[in-house]
Amino acid sequence: MINAIRFLSRHTAIVLLLPCLLHAQFLTYSFKSDAKNGKRIYNSACVACHGSDGRGTPNSISAFTQPDSFPDFTRCDQTTAEVDAAYKAVIEHGGPTRGFSQIMPSFEEALSSQEIDDVIGYLRQFCSNPHWPRGELNLPRALVTEKAYPEDEEVVSTAVNVQGVPGNETHIIHEQRFGLKNQIEVDVPITFQDQNHVWYGGVGDTTLAVKRVMLSSLRTGSILGLQGGFLLPSGNRARGFGSGTTIFEPFASFDQLFRTDTFFQLQLGAELPFRTSVAPQSLFFNSAIGQSFAADHGLGRLWTPMCEFIANRNLVDAAKTDWDVLPQIQVTISKRQHIRGDIGLRIPATNTAGRQKQLMIYLLWDWQDGKLTKGW
Repeated sequence: MINAIRFLSRHTAIVLLLPCLLHAQFLTYSFKSDAKNGKRIYNSACVACHGSDGRGTPNSISAFTQPDSFPDFTRCDQTTAEVDAAYKAVIEHGGPTRGFSQIMPSFEEALSSQEIDDVIGYLRQFCSNPHWPRGELNLPRALVTEKAYPEDEEVVSTAVNVQGVPGNETHIIHEQRFGLKNQIEVDVPITFQDQNHVWYGGVGDTTLAVKRVMLSSLRTGSILGLQGGFLLPSGNRARGFGSGTTIFEPFASFDQLFRTDTFFQLQLGAELPFRTSVAPQSLFFNSAIGQSFAADHGLGRLWTPMCEFIANRNLVDAAKTDWDVLPQIQVTISKRQHIRGDIGLRIPATNTAGRQKQLMIYLLWDWQDGKLTKGW
């Protein structure tokens, strides 16, 4: 146990030092802005294309054809998910810098950095409902720890055994937001295992879940969400691909973002099978700590090293808590940053007998920000 604590402490220290080692560019998630000055600038430089009401100039009098990605700033469902840094990158460097149309020019020579911040402050006022969670609270997705923000994403996540019995498990995950604070999730696992030198594969237990944000505050950088879901017994229990019973899985997620773009995420939940004779009840605690940094003073490609600490304990007599450590790094792949990848190594830290190291990767597509073929 002492060795496990030392192991965890070393990894924690490394993660805490990452912001210093990487010379992070701070994104400053909430710009200081003067919306009144932003309105003046908008009316002189932006209104011809984007309209006085933020909906865009009508096609009948516009000098160009609006692309599919043309924004309607009054649409809270479209604008609140975007971070200030994304707006600033497009205004400063032009549309192509984020994979948008070249009809959006660069204002780098015309406006100062503060004036651009002022314009962004004014643009935020077009969304009249302040209860939508802001995109800055949509923290980088960890490999295991679930976050609180409601998302529109497709994720393909794979874990491959790097020692012991060969095998891998891939999760195909669909997440779709509805309303201000809600999300549905469908998770279909597909498993392949070498069992006595014969490979078997099949679908595991499928998850159907609903998430709701209970509170969010950009001022404090905090967001709390609750999720409840059912793991349906769609996997072959005899082959080890399923539990053989329906499992209710509730959990709470709390995320905290700091102004230096350091963050941590906490997830606490339980797995409660309908038939405890075939699967034990268990508790789990997942946590992640990370630091985002980017080139071009926070406007370019985003890199996020993270480390997760994962715990699971069966609620049976004499059970021990399994602890894992999972260092990883996420990177944005597309210019629009709607395609992201993550890679990490999951390492058992306690009760290591029979538990294998796993290489874990995922590819994430935020489909609300555009098609897979767009934004490059």
